[in-house]
Amino acid sequence: MKYTAVLFLFFIMVCCSDKSAVEKEIERIPMDVRIERFDKEFASASVEDLPRLKKKFPAFFPEQFHDSIWVGRMRDTLQQQLNREVLKVFPDNEKIEAVLYPLFQHIAYYFPEFEEPVTVTVTSDVDYQNKVIVADSLLVIGLDTYLGSEHEFYEGIKRYVAKNLKPSQLGPDVAEAYARQLIAIPRQRNLLSQMIYYGKELYLKDIWLPEIPDAEKIGYSEEEMAWALENEEEIWRYFIENELLFSSDPKLPGRFINAAPFSKFYLEIDNESPGMIGRFIGWQIVRAYMERNDVTVPQLMIKTTEEIYTNSKYKPER
Repeated sequence: MKYTAVLFLFFIMVCCSDKSAVEKEIERIPMDVRIERFDKEFASASVEDLPRLKKKFPAFFPEQFHDSIWVGRMRDTLQQQLNREVLKVFPDNEKIEAVLYPLFQHIAYYFPEFEEPVTVTVTSDVDYQNKVIVADSLLVIGLDTYLGSEHEFYEGIKRYVAKNLKPSQLGPDVAEAYARQLIAIPRQRNLLSQMIYYGKELYLKDIWLPEIPDAEKIGYSEEEMAWALENEEEIWRYFIENELLFSSDPKLPGRFINAAPFSKFYLEIDNESPGMIGRFIGWQIVRAYMERNDVTVPQLMIKTTEEIYTNSKYKPER
């Protein structure tokens, strides 16, 4: 018994040592995080400053829009209030850089071809469907979508969406935007392919955001995460018994993949369940696959659904 305990302790120490060695190597990666606060400059600008802003940020002033549009925006009282609220939460770049610097280091460690972008922060009329946009060497972040889930500006937004409009979701959202540039789109449109696609995305968040709780990675509350973990075996059994994994029924993404207030099993448990439960199960499959197979992270990005599903030997614990 004592021998087993010593072995277990040794195993834990080795695992911790390996992890810290990797993290120390990642911490040594030099990173240049360039943040340009377009939101801040626009908020403090006068009409006379408009030519200067257009020259500095041409991508944010489409030629088809007359200057009167931007002048009206500068003078709009709601826009001015939005500007003030953003400055309360993000008065300087400290919070943003604290998220982006280690995230970019982790991306560069696993994908050495990664080049840090120029990050431009904006206000977007609370466009929560486009909180983060990656375009070539540019990263655009709508800071007005991270004011806090209870903010008055979000009162008319559905609760399952508003709960993730908070500063702590910035890292997971940026990671998600970069993950989707790296993951191969599945050839099949069945439920399992979509589950594993999002499972890859969440696995990248695992290794890119090691300090972030699992609930935040997927956008769950702690209670929703606990429900998913407690019911993992039953969820998997439901998918198997109802032959859903290889079904291409167009209703399945809305039931189990897309963001929603709850998943749709058409059972009494529906109102207790969180949305996107298919993504959660796909995440566990990908984790199981990476634990059991000698595969690099870039290789994982192009592995097929069949390869991952078969060789994950995924089976929820009872």
